Amino acid sequence: MVSNQARRRRDSGQAVVLLLAVVVIAALSVVAVGLFGRRIIDRGRAQTAADAAALAATAGGNFAAQRLATANGAVLVAYAESGDVVTVVVEVNGERATARATDGP
Repeated sequence: MVSNQARRRRDSGQAVVLLLAVVVIAALSVVAVGLFGRRIIDRGRAQTAADAAALAATAGGNFAAQRLATANGAVLVAYAESGDVVTVVVEVNGERATARATDGP
């Protein structure tokens, strides 16, 4: 029969391993949530920049679209004009957004 002292010596250290596993999982979860939140923010910034660039392009063309996209921290990726409808695509930190605007009713 194993004495209580021998059992305690054999079991010591198991809590440390479990605690370490919990800390690692918690840290990975925090990093994942942070990265996901960053993507959501970048997507919103890209959409805002695309909307502003499309509206500016209806009055000032490609130059105005580029200027507004840059002012909002984005890069103008594509610009298309078809009649009075302007479509722009912008990118912010890898997130792309498209917006369309018209210079009419």
